[in-house]
Amino acid sequence: MNKDIPLIDNELDLLADLVPLQASQLIELGCGAARLAGALLVRYPNARVTGLEVDERQHAKNLAAIPQPGLTFVHAGAQAVPCAVASFDGALMLKSLHHVPTDLMAQALAEVARVLRPGGWLYVSEPVYAGPLNEIMRLFNDERVVRAAAQRALDQALCNGTWEAADERRFAMPVHFTDFHAFEKRMLQPTFVNHQIDAPLREAIRQRFESNRVPDGVRLTRPMHVRLLRKKA
Repeated sequence: MNKDIPLIDNELDLLADLVPLQASQLIELGCGAARLAGALLVRYPNARVTGLEVDERQHAKNLAAIPQPGLTFVHAGAQAVPCAVASFDGALMLKSLHHVPTDLMAQALAEVARVLRPGGWLYVSEPVYAGPLNEIMRLFNDERVVRAAAQRALDQALCNGTWEAADERRFAMPVHFTDFHAFEKRMLQPTFVNHQIDAPLREAIRQRFESNRVPDGVRLTRPMHVRLLRKKA
Protein backbone atom coordinates (compact mmCIF):
# COMPACT_ATOMS: atom_id res chain seq x y z
CA MET A 1 0.00 0.00 0.00
CA ASN A 2 1.17 3.53 -0.74
CA LYS A 3 2.59 4.89 2.52
CA ASP A 4 1.20 8.35 1.69
CA ILE A 5 -2.36 6.99 1.81
CA PRO A 6 -3.66 6.62 5.38
CA LEU A 7 -5.24 3.40 6.60
CA ILE A 8 -8.67 4.23 8.04
CA ASP A 9 -10.70 1.56 9.77
CA ASN A 10 -13.69 3.76 10.66
CA GLU A 11 -14.82 6.08 7.86
CA LEU A 12 -17.02 7.98 10.30
CA ASP A 13 -13.84 9.53 11.72
CA LEU A 14 -12.94 10.94 8.31
CA LEU A 15 -16.48 12.17 7.71
CA ALA A 16 -16.53 13.92 11.09
CA ASP A 17 -13.26 15.67 10.23
CA LEU A 18 -14.71 17.06 7.01
CA VAL A 19 -18.27 18.15 7.86
CA PRO A 20 -20.36 19.17 10.90
CA LEU A 21 -22.56 16.32 12.08
CA GLN A 22 -23.91 17.62 15.37
CA ALA A 23 -27.70 18.18 15.16
CA SER A 24 -27.60 17.67 11.39
CA GLN A 25 -30.38 16.45 9.10
CA LEU A 26 -28.82 13.91 6.74
CA ILE A 27 -29.83 11.64 3.90
CA GLU A 28 -27.93 8.53 2.80
CA LEU A 29 -28.58 7.35 -0.74
CA GLY A 30 -28.09 3.62 -1.23
CA CYS A 31 -27.77 3.05 2.50
CA GLY A 32 -27.57 -0.76 2.46
CA ALA A 33 -27.66 -1.90 6.07
CA ALA A 34 -26.89 1.70 7.18
CA ARG A 35 -23.98 0.69 9.40
CA LEU A 36 -22.20 4.04 9.23
CA ALA A 37 -25.49 5.91 9.75
CA GLY A 38 -26.18 3.82 12.83
CA ALA A 39 -22.74 4.53 14.25
CA LEU A 40 -23.15 8.22 13.43
CA LEU A 41 -26.36 8.40 15.44
CA VAL A 42 -24.71 6.72 18.42
CA ARG A 43 -21.98 9.37 18.35
CA TYR A 44 -24.34 12.24 17.50
CA PRO A 45 -27.75 11.32 18.99
CA ASN A 46 -29.22 14.72 18.09
CA ALA A 47 -28.64 14.10 14.37
CA ARG A 48 -31.27 12.57 12.08
CA VAL A 49 -30.66 10.27 9.07
CA THR A 50 -33.04 9.23 6.31
CA GLY A 51 -31.72 6.11 4.60
CA LEU A 52 -32.82 5.47 1.00
CA GLU A 53 -32.45 1.93 -0.35
CA VAL A 54 -33.66 0.76 -3.75
CA ASP A 55 -33.14 -2.97 -3.08
CA GLU A 56 -36.43 -4.35 -1.79
CA ARG A 57 -34.87 -7.23 0.17
CA GLN A 58 -32.38 -4.99 1.97
CA HIS A 59 -35.09 -2.42 2.66
CA ALA A 60 -37.27 -5.16 4.20
CA LYS A 61 -34.35 -6.20 6.41
CA ASN A 62 -33.87 -2.61 7.52
CA LEU A 63 -37.53 -2.27 8.45
CA ALA A 64 -37.47 -5.58 10.33
CA ALA A 65 -34.43 -4.63 12.44
CA ILE A 66 -34.72 -3.11 15.89
CA PRO A 67 -35.55 0.58 15.29
CA GLN A 68 -32.79 3.07 16.07
CA PRO A 69 -33.81 6.55 17.23
CA GLY A 70 -33.16 9.15 14.56
CA LEU A 71 -32.94 6.66 11.68
CA THR A 72 -35.74 6.43 9.09
CA PHE A 73 -35.77 4.14 6.06
CA VAL A 74 -37.36 4.89 2.70
CA HIS A 75 -37.63 2.56 -0.31
CA ALA A 76 -36.41 4.69 -3.22
CA GLY A 77 -33.57 5.22 -5.66
CA ALA A 78 -31.22 8.19 -5.76
CA GLN A 79 -32.63 9.28 -9.12
CA ALA A 80 -36.07 9.94 -7.58
CA VAL A 81 -35.78 11.10 -3.97
CA PRO A 82 -39.24 11.35 -2.34
CA CYS A 83 -38.30 14.28 -0.10
CA ALA A 84 -39.04 17.98 -0.17
CA VAL A 85 -36.77 20.69 -1.53
CA ALA A 86 -34.04 21.85 0.90
CA SER A 87 -34.79 19.19 3.51
CA PHE A 88 -31.23 18.21 4.48
CA ASP A 89 -27.92 19.65 5.63
CA GLY A 90 -25.85 16.87 4.10
CA ALA A 91 -25.98 13.76 1.94
CA LEU A 92 -23.98 10.54 1.92
CA MET A 93 -23.21 8.19 -0.94
CA LEU A 94 -21.02 5.39 0.40
CA LYS A 95 -19.93 3.01 -2.37
CA SER A 96 -23.32 3.64 -3.97
CA LEU A 97 -22.97 6.15 -6.82
CA HIS A 98 -21.49 3.52 -9.14
CA HIS A 99 -24.57 1.34 -8.52
CA VAL A 100 -26.87 4.01 -9.96
CA PRO A 101 -27.61 3.24 -13.64
CA THR A 102 -25.09 5.19 -15.68
CA ASP A 103 -27.72 7.12 -17.62
CA LEU A 104 -29.34 8.21 -14.34
CA MET A 105 -26.25 9.37 -12.44
CA ALA A 106 -26.62 13.01 -13.49
CA GLN A 107 -30.28 12.92 -12.51
CA ALA A 108 -29.38 11.40 -9.13
CA LEU A 109 -26.87 14.15 -8.39
CA ALA A 110 -29.45 16.76 -9.43
CA GLU A 111 -31.92 15.16 -7.01
CA VAL A 112 -29.36 15.36 -4.21
CA ALA A 113 -28.85 19.05 -4.95
CA ARG A 114 -32.62 19.59 -4.90
CA VAL A 115 -33.11 18.14 -1.41
CA LEU A 116 -30.06 19.87 0.11
CA ARG A 117 -30.23 23.29 1.67
CA PRO A 118 -28.00 26.01 0.16
CA GLY A 119 -24.47 25.36 1.38
CA GLY A 120 -25.31 21.71 2.04
CA TRP A 121 -22.69 19.05 1.37
CA LEU A 122 -22.50 15.76 -0.51
CA TYR A 123 -19.95 13.20 0.68
CA VAL A 124 -19.22 10.61 -2.02
CA SER A 125 -16.96 7.69 -1.09
CA GLU A 126 -16.14 5.40 -4.00
CA PRO A 127 -13.86 2.33 -4.20
CA VAL A 128 -10.82 2.68 -6.45
CA TYR A 129 -10.36 0.09 -9.18
CA ALA A 130 -7.08 -1.26 -7.83
CA GLY A 131 -5.63 -3.53 -5.17
CA PRO A 132 -5.75 -7.25 -4.28
CA LEU A 133 -9.39 -7.22 -3.17
CA ASN A 134 -10.35 -5.69 -6.50
CA GLU A 135 -8.39 -8.43 -8.28
CA ILE A 136 -10.62 -11.02 -6.60
CA MET A 137 -13.85 -9.10 -7.12
CA ARG A 138 -13.34 -8.42 -10.80
CA LEU A 139 -13.38 -12.16 -11.52
CA PHE A 140 -17.14 -12.11 -11.04
CA ASN A 141 -18.10 -8.41 -10.75
CA ASP A 142 -15.89 -6.16 -12.85
CA GLU A 143 -16.83 -2.57 -11.99
CA ARG A 144 -14.19 -0.71 -14.00
CA VAL A 145 -16.72 0.92 -16.32
CA VAL A 146 -19.31 1.97 -13.71
CA ARG A 147 -16.72 3.29 -11.27
CA ALA A 148 -15.20 5.46 -14.00
CA ALA A 149 -18.71 6.62 -14.94
CA ALA A 150 -19.35 7.68 -11.34
CA GLN A 151 -16.25 9.89 -11.35
CA ARG A 152 -17.22 11.42 -14.69
CA ALA A 153 -20.69 12.17 -13.35
CA LEU A 154 -19.15 14.05 -10.42
CA ASP A 155 -16.84 15.96 -12.77
CA GLN A 156 -19.80 16.94 -14.93
CA ALA A 157 -21.89 17.94 -11.92
CA LEU A 158 -19.16 20.36 -10.89
CA CYS A 159 -19.45 22.06 -14.28
CA ASN A 160 -23.19 22.77 -14.17
CA GLY A 161 -23.05 25.68 -11.72
CA THR A 162 -24.84 23.91 -8.85
CA TRP A 163 -21.88 22.41 -7.02
CA GLU A 164 -18.40 23.40 -5.94
CA ALA A 165 -15.58 21.07 -4.91
CA ALA A 166 -15.00 21.34 -1.15
CA ASP A 167 -12.43 18.61 -0.43
CA GLU A 168 -10.95 15.37 -1.71
CA ARG A 169 -9.30 12.53 0.19
CA ARG A 170 -7.83 9.11 -0.53
CA PHE A 171 -7.45 6.36 2.02
CA ALA A 172 -7.35 2.59 2.34
CA MET A 173 -9.84 0.58 4.34
CA PRO A 174 -8.74 -2.74 5.87
CA VAL A 175 -10.90 -5.77 5.10
CA HIS A 176 -10.57 -9.07 6.99
CA PHE A 177 -12.13 -12.45 6.21
CA THR A 178 -11.60 -15.44 8.50
CA ASP A 179 -12.03 -17.90 5.61
CA PHE A 180 -13.48 -18.29 2.13
CA HIS A 181 -16.93 -19.08 3.52
CA ALA A 182 -17.01 -15.65 5.19
CA PHE A 183 -15.90 -14.00 1.94
CA GLU A 184 -18.49 -15.92 -0.06
CA LYS A 185 -21.35 -14.99 2.25
CA ARG A 186 -20.41 -11.31 2.37
CA MET A 187 -19.20 -10.59 -1.15
CA LEU A 188 -20.59 -13.24 -3.50
CA GLN A 189 -24.16 -13.25 -2.23
CA PRO A 190 -25.43 -9.64 -1.93
CA THR A 191 -29.19 -9.14 -1.78
CA PHE A 192 -29.31 -6.83 -4.81
CA VAL A 193 -27.77 -9.03 -7.52
CA ASN A 194 -27.23 -12.66 -8.54
CA HIS A 195 -23.71 -13.00 -9.90
CA GLN A 196 -24.48 -16.36 -11.54
CA ILE A 197 -21.31 -18.00 -10.20
CA ASP A 198 -20.87 -21.57 -11.43
CA ALA A 199 -18.52 -24.17 -9.93
CA PRO A 200 -15.43 -23.42 -12.11
CA LEU A 201 -15.71 -19.68 -11.46
CA ARG A 202 -16.21 -20.25 -7.75
CA GLU A 203 -13.03 -22.32 -7.67
CA ALA A 204 -11.08 -19.62 -9.52
CA ILE A 205 -12.32 -17.04 -7.00
CA ARG A 206 -11.41 -19.31 -4.10
CA GLN A 207 -7.87 -19.84 -5.40
CA ARG A 208 -7.32 -16.10 -5.91
CA PHE A 209 -8.71 -15.47 -2.42
CA GLU A 210 -6.50 -18.13 -0.80
CA SER A 211 -3.37 -16.69 -2.46
CA ASN A 212 -3.66 -13.79 0.03
CA ARG A 213 -3.93 -15.96 3.15
CA VAL A 214 -2.11 -15.05 6.36
CA PRO A 215 -2.25 -16.99 9.67
CA ASP A 216 -5.55 -15.46 10.85
CA GLY A 217 -7.37 -15.53 7.51
CA VAL A 218 -7.16 -13.09 4.60
CA ARG A 219 -6.36 -9.44 5.23
CA LEU A 220 -6.73 -7.01 2.35
CA THR A 221 -7.16 -3.28 1.86
CA ARG A 222 -9.71 -1.48 -0.26
CA PRO A 223 -8.43 1.83 -1.69
CA MET A 224 -11.08 4.55 -1.47
CA HIS A 225 -11.56 7.97 -3.06
CA VAL A 226 -13.68 10.56 -1.23
CA ARG A 227 -15.00 13.67 -2.95
CA LEU A 228 -16.83 16.31 -0.96
CA LEU A 229 -19.10 18.63 -2.93
CA ARG A 230 -20.95 21.63 -1.62
CA LYS A 231 -24.18 23.05 -3.03
CA LYS A 232 -23.64 26.68 -3.94
CA ALA A 233 -25.62 29.14 -1.89
